[in-house]
Amino acid sequence: MSSDERNAAQLQRIYRTRFEKTHAYRADVWRILITEFFGKFIRPTDAVLDLGSGFGEFINNVSCQTKFAMDLNPDSGAALAPEVKFLQQNCADVWHLPDASLDVVFTSNFFEHLPNKDALSHTLEQAWRCLMPSGRLIAMGPNIRRVQAAYWDFWDHHIALTHLSLQEVLLLHNFRIEQAWESFMPYTLVDSPRYPLILLRIYLRLPLAWRILGRQFLIIARKPELGSGVIG
Repeated sequence: MSSDERNAAQLQRIYRTRFEKTHAYRADVWRILITEFFGKFIRPTDAVLDLGSGFGEFINNVSCQTKFAMDLNPDSGAALAPEVKFLQQNCADVWHLPDASLDVVFTSNFFEHLPNKDALSHTLEQAWRCLMPSGRLIAMGPNIRRVQAAYWDFWDHHIALTHLSLQEVLLLHNFRIEQAWESFMPYTLVDSPRYPLILLRIYLRLPLAWRILGRQFLIIARKPELGSGVIG
């Protein structure tokens, strides 16, 4: 059994246990996040990749022309809508997508699961290659500055990231930072109360609340247009 096969089998066991009871609620949460916030960054004509797609809560609900989902967990494919093309692979390997074929690479709570910084670097190289000029990378994840020791409550967290360290590595890979928030969403839905969804709509309209309750960063970066002077 290869390393990727062992990792995939472990992901199956972890995520079946961790997310089985909250799948429907998570899908409802993501529908609101897309409608109230993330949808404004995605056009109906876009080609979008959900990197570390999990059970497809984002990519199944976003409105765009072409949808891709990438995850090492084989269970992810079965959870995707019929129009989503599933790429089951290690994201640090060469992506099975042409150069400049994506408008948006979206990822949520994923980079911290990569085994090391080299894997993150290779992943960003592939995102750069596959994004069109002016394409966006949108990344949300736990900010260890805000989460502190609870960051390590999950066995599959490996890389400790802050909003600043992720911005730095994005700049090293020639991305330009468009917007960055140190604090956006609360930490996790695992073992957390299922609050009425109307509270999420209110929360998203109150950036001051993000600064108080947010434990996850949100970074939006762009691949510069051709002729901008940045070397890919």
